[in-house]
Amino acid sequence: MYQALYRKWRPRTFDDVVGQAHITDTLKRQVATGRLSHAYLFTGTRGTGKTTCAKILARAVNCEHPVDGNPCNQCPSCLGIENGSILDVLELDAASNNGVDQVRALRDEAVYTPAAVRKRVYIVDEVHMLSTAAFNALLKILEEPPEHLMFILATTELHKVPATIKSRCQQFAFKRILPGDIAARLAYVARQEGLELRGEAAQLLARLADGGLRDALSLLDQCAVTDRPIGEQEVLDALGLAGNLETAALMEHIAAGDAAGALEALGRLYGGGKEIGSLLGELAALARDLLVRRTAPQGGAALLTGGYDEATMRKLANAFQTPRLVQMLGLLQSTIAGLAQSGSRRTDAEVCLIRLCDPALDESTAALNARLSRVEELLAGGVPNTCAVPQRPLKRPDPAQRQRPAPEAAPARPAAASEDRPPWEEEERPPLPEEPVAWDAPVEPAARPAPGGAPPEESRPRREEHGRGAGPAADLWPGLAAAMRDKFPAVYPFLSNPSMVEGRLEEETLTLWVKDDFTKNMVGAPAVLAELGRLASAQAGCPVRCTLKVGKAPVPKAGAARTDPGGESPEHDNLDDLLAFGRQFDNIVTEE
Repeated sequence: MYQALYRKWRPRTFDDVVGQAHITDTLKRQVATGRLSHAYLFTGTRGTGKTTCAKILARAVNCEHPVDGNPCNQCPSCLGIENGSILDVLELDAASNNGVDQVRALRDEAVYTPAAVRKRVYIVDEVHMLSTAAFNALLKILEEPPEHLMFILATTELHKVPATIKSRCQQFAFKRILPGDIAARLAYVARQEGLELRGEAAQLLARLADGGLRDALSLLDQCAVTDRPIGEQEVLDALGLAGNLETAALMEHIAAGDAAGALEALGRLYGGGKEIGSLLGELAALARDLLVRRTAPQGGAALLTGGYDEATMRKLANAFQTPRLVQMLGLLQSTIAGLAQSGSRRTDAEVCLIRLCDPALDESTAALNARLSRVEELLAGGVPNTCAVPQRPLKRPDPAQRQRPAPEAAPARPAAASEDRPPWEEEERPPLPEEPVAWDAPVEPAARPAPGGAPPEESRPRREEHGRGAGPAADLWPGLAAAMRDKFPAVYPFLSNPSMVEGRLEEETLTLWVKDDFTKNMVGAPAVLAELGRLASAQAGCPVRCTLKVGKAPVPKAGAARTDPGGESPEHDNLDDLLAFGRQFDNIVTEE
């Protein structure tokens, strides 16, 4: 009868146990010197050797001829314990014998001396599954057992074991076995079984085992179904995995935002028999490696799975930011966790890939943080906005043309021609009829335009007197905000937004009226205020200091405006305000 590899190659001595030397050396010394405890508690993940070491220890303490702390496996005691003919060594499964009645029966028979060996040994596997009453029933005999009694408890969830039980046992923590040790053990077993296992296949199986040698042997047993050599591709085909190359290609589609390419790759892998959960798990493992590489680029190499070459890892790591990888990993983990209750696993995987390719579809906090981090990186690096729509130069209208009579309206174009025109190319419209009002100042009814169409002298705009009534800041602040663009790119969007920051220069003080405390924290850095003071001093010709105030800038008093030499207050030129507003944008060219 065929026997599974993990059962056939179970270690029989402490020296055969792989990757747990810190435990096996201690147990060997205790057996050799006779300093044995009455209770042991073995903890650790699955497949790391807890039950194996418990069986070896049960044989070692009853062996008639121990060899350096190891059982000889040749005496009647060792052979009887191994084949189960000696009933003084009993292995229990606490998952199925977790009631208080079973523990009471064990306690009642434990007081009897063993019949065939020196010690009666009880191996209780998955001890954390015992009920509270069962733990209480076990507590007394575990605290003061007879001299011939030994308990060996094993568990994968130490936090579920009561502290009263742990304090009465010697506790040994089994660690995950390193991939290199697992690969070496797999190569040894393959040679003994007559299998041709290649090195890359052994490394792949070791990574998939996740530190458990039993899992690695089970995977090898699953792949050893053909007479051909067992390579990496054979392992991927047998286990239904996509492989590193396919996973890396899928991650490149996500980095490029190519949802169509990602869905095509998923459909191809799904049609080839790849399991959806395993595919998303490989993608999550790659995202985890990229996150570790970006977070700990120097000392994190030992934490990587090691399944990808350096060039691939460097290329993919540069394509993502840390918040983006955190968002991707969280989305993948939540999708994998929900596959068990999913009605359509493929649909869930496709939706997950679409949300990975377009973070705007993910409404989680992690996705919003990733998008904000991307914007901050672009602003800090001074990257221009490539999506800005080009604008036509803003020209000051010719006063001569404003006084000319309006031309006749052009005939309307057919509707068919406008239907073919793109929406961004607006159809030229006939000019509106001109109102009989001068463009800067009211014109007296008796005044007539000078020859050539120019407005009379008294109605022409007075550009040189604009701004004096509102103070120097009327023309000074837009220029100061524009000068801060290159040196402080992250602060410039706040300074250039009139609804968030407004500058007022009064005497020798430049007051920045900010919208709220958040804006105050953003623009109130000492370096920003110092630079604004330096620029304002250069423009005003005198030392200027900067202050910050939260709130709306006060409206200037009506009497504060200056008058022209004739004693008359000139009309406010709204076009100058428009020109000043346009100077804060790079894509608007002002021509006068």
